[in-house]
Amino acid sequence: MDICEKIAYIKGLAEGLELDENTKEGKILAALIDLIGDITEEICDIEDALDDMCDQIDAVDEDLSAVEEIIYDDDCDCCDCDDDCDCDCEDDELYEIECPACNDVIYLDEDMLEEEGIECPNCGTPLEFDFDCDCCDCDDDCDCGCEEE
Repeated sequence: MDICEKIAYIKGLAEGLELDENTKEGKILAALIDLIGDITEEICDIEDALDDMCDQIDAVDEDLSAVEEIIYDDDCDCCDCDDDCDCDCEDDELYEIECPACNDVIYLDEDMLEEEGIECPNCGTPLEFDFDCDCCDCDDDCDCGCEEE
């Protein structure tokens, strides 16, 4: 028996007892039963709304899972990404930097790094990127790996 059925039962009992609403006790009991009925109705409405919201949240969660699968899927659907691959799946690597002004973490891709600088999307501070090698002049005999960047 749920709360809605219980209050209906109590109202039926009160009607069956034929409480005299002209007495002080009868007035209080009738007012309490009405109050409990109103509270029960509100609770039932809240439960119904909660059920609807849970259904909506489940639908949004399913949609979000599908979007996450598309965005974060690391597998290339077109090939095994060997040297003959013309898809841009190898260019999807992101780099993480932290803004020195607001400490916001920013994710950059290769194209953004090649611009040599951007503005922090959070605070607008100009950020510059310098990839010069400090160890050598980066001629053909360099083994530092900075030519790859």
